[in-house]
Amino acid sequence: MLTYISRRALYSIPVILIATFLSFWAVRSTFDPTAKVRVSRTGARAAEQIRVRLHLHDSIFEQYGYWLGDAVQGDLGDSERTHEAVGTMMTRAFGNTLQLIGWGVLISALIAVALGVYSATHQYSKLDYTFTGLSFVGLAMPAFWFGLIAIQWLAVWPKETFNLNDPIFYSVGLHSGDQSGMFNLDYVRHLVLPVLTLTVLTIAEWSRFQRASMLDVMSADYIRTARAKGVPRRSVVIRHGLRNALIPLVTVVALDVGALFGGAIITESIFSIDGMGRLFIDSINAGDVQVLTAWVVVTAVFIVAFNLLADVLYGVLDPRIRLS
Repeated sequence: MLTYISRRALYSIPVILIATFLSFWAVRSTFDPTAKVRVSRTGARAAEQIRVRLHLHDSIFEQYGYWLGDAVQGDLGDSERTHEAVGTMMTRAFGNTLQLIGWGVLISALIAVALGVYSATHQYSKLDYTFTGLSFVGLAMPAFWFGLIAIQWLAVWPKETFNLNDPIFYSVGLHSGDQSGMFNLDYVRHLVLPVLTLTVLTIAEWSRFQRASMLDVMSADYIRTARAKGVPRRSVVIRHGLRNALIPLVTVVALDVGALFGGAIITESIFSIDGMGRLFIDSINAGDVQVLTAWVVVTAVFIVAFNLLADVLYGVLDPRIRLS
């Protein structure tokens, strides 16, 4: 198993290098770091200082080499907008977004697998039709619209109706005032609405995918053989069917986690969460090249890392894969 993981990790290194270079090149080609200082009285001198500091006189490959050399030492530069270290800004924003996505993926996966397995094992039942209908509704709802509706129905309306001092669920940030940390009531009350907004579409998609995968597996010959041998239905479904049906879902989850990382921009904007999404929007508006470069590169590495995790999970779910 360790050999399999090591081999997959080595394969990911050139992928990460190519992905980070393309991301670096895209940002440097799109944004001009000297655009804002050139309009000032000392613009020419300030612009030249920026060009020297960022090695803009060199080729894009040399610029990437300088940036990568600093990045592997933990130096991502300083923000042109806040003059704060980019690494500090990224760590803070990444931590908030990771909380949101972590809980979202965990809850989405558990609910989607449960709904998918039940629908597949009770095909064409009333609940199967109900879950199918609800999943289509979830797929049709835009995240920003659902987020606003959730705020109105679960935060604003209960507070006004029952004359509460505080809403049942908060709609701003991840904690109140100086309260912080995880696994406390304040944190949960802040987390419910953004996680619900982030996961409603994901649950709808993953549950349909899990249902289709489970139906395909349950019609396989080895499942019929297990049933013919008198293996209990629960064992047939859980031990034989579900384990193999999870392999395609792992691929979808690994790809969608990257999409959720970028898609959190909408959710974080609605609920005023200082995560990667808001950092990206603020940096775009300010033309903050250093932050944008780090943001795009970190996102690329995040996506590649989750695809590596998917490869490892393939080997865990099906030992035959790591022998191929």
